[in-house]
Amino acid sequence: MRYRKIPILLITLFSGVIGYGQEQPDSLFNYLEIAARNNPSVQQKFTEYQAALQKVPQVGSLPDPELNVGVFLSPMELVAGNQLADIRLMQMFPWFGVIKNAKDEMSLMAKAKYESFRDVKLQVFFDLQQTWYELYKVRQAYRISEKNLEILHTIERLSLVRFKAGSSGGSSNSSSGGTMSSGASQAASSGSSGMNTMGNTSSVSTSPTPIQTPSPMTSSSGSSGLADLYRIQIEIGELENNIALLNNQQNSIIAKFNSFLNRPMQSAVSLPDTLISNALNIPLLAVSDSMLANNPMLAMLNYEKQSFEARKQMVTRMGYPMVGLGVNYSLINKSPMSTAEMNGNDMVMPMVTVTLPIYRKKYKAMQVEADLMKTATVQGIQSTANSLQSQYYEAIQNYQDAERRITLYARQDQLANQSLNILMKSFSSSGAGLTDLLRIMQQTLDYELKQVDAVADFNTAIAKLNRLMAQSQIQ
Repeated sequence: MRYRKIPILLITLFSGVIGYGQEQPDSLFNYLEIAARNNPSVQQKFTEYQAALQKVPQVGSLPDPELNVGVFLSPMELVAGNQLADIRLMQMFPWFGVIKNAKDEMSLMAKAKYESFRDVKLQVFFDLQQTWYELYKVRQAYRISEKNLEILHTIERLSLVRFKAGSSGGSSNSSSGGTMSSGASQAASSGSSGMNTMGNTSSVSTSPTPIQTPSPMTSSSGSSGLADLYRIQIEIGELENNIALLNNQQNSIIAKFNSFLNRPMQSAVSLPDTLISNALNIPLLAVSDSMLANNPMLAMLNYEKQSFEARKQMVTRMGYPMVGLGVNYSLINKSPMSTAEMNGNDMVMPMVTVTLPIYRKKYKAMQVEADLMKTATVQGIQSTANSLQSQYYEAIQNYQDAERRITLYARQDQLANQSLNILMKSFSSSGAGLTDLLRIMQQTLDYELKQVDAVADFNTAIAKLNRLMAQSQIQ
């Protein structure tokens, strides 16, 4: 029973692993596996490597033997009979070491092709990760922009309510002021008439008609509220345009991402709700040494340099004679006119052939060509190393900058949340500061977006460092 439980336990664990993989079918790791299998550039380089491997047996074989057959239409009369045909078989042998050096050259070139394949695969992996992080930033920006748009619409509604309330309050104040002016004029008129009556005078006093003018405070507050409303509507229009732009960017990035996977451009791409910062496996000081030791471009150029050394040795030995060994077989019939003892005996003649490489200019030119190609490869190694060092410092700068921004925006977001809590308490107690409350909410969302960008840039910098060190999750 104990041994029977072991397969059941293994099946259960294996089913759990399969279930976990089915729960997360569109993780970044899974996308990298799809790219390794289906990307056309990766497949092209691997096919070129396989084709380069087929050159090794081609140059590692001897030249094809030569077979010459000659038939006499009329038998050739000889002393010992009549010769009917002549058959010659010859095999040429290059100088010692030529075939070995040729095989070494092709093997090293095949290794260089393999390093080129590795470099393309690592570049595709980095481009895929970079595009994935860009898509994550765009989607988060789209989500946060929609939140900001809701906040702006709320501010717009509140500003409109305040503007209408201010307008209605100003008109009521104006009407009350006009009533007070009218009452005062009537009192002044009655007072003057009373005095005229007491003085027995016949003169009639008329008071001027009051002019109703809006209060300066009312007009300024109304114009300010209207200007605020217009400014909010301008911001809403710009934000709506930004959301449309983000939607277009998302579609183009999705098409670019799917092109790496060699699948339909409109295929859906899954992203996590929250992106976690990755970790660099080795210290920053060790990245440069690991890069120079493991980068496939440097390895490819080193293999090419070794292949040119093998080619120089090969062409040097090609300037020596080639030796051919063969046999000549003559078919002879008996002649009735001959009395020789060897009458009718076939003849077998061993043969040796030697080439004479007297035209030395072509061999010297081939040696100079190999030296120049080796020198060019050494120069390419130095240029590639300098370029890698430049990319290394740029990646280190992006890594440190993103790490600093993650810490900064985390602190800024904490302070913004504390300010938001204070304003919420103030608003709940007095009802004042609603606009400031909404603005600090919008600022909190902005810091959230900056945190997303910082984490995505941090992971992109780590992916760049891993690409320079030729490290990948997928082999």
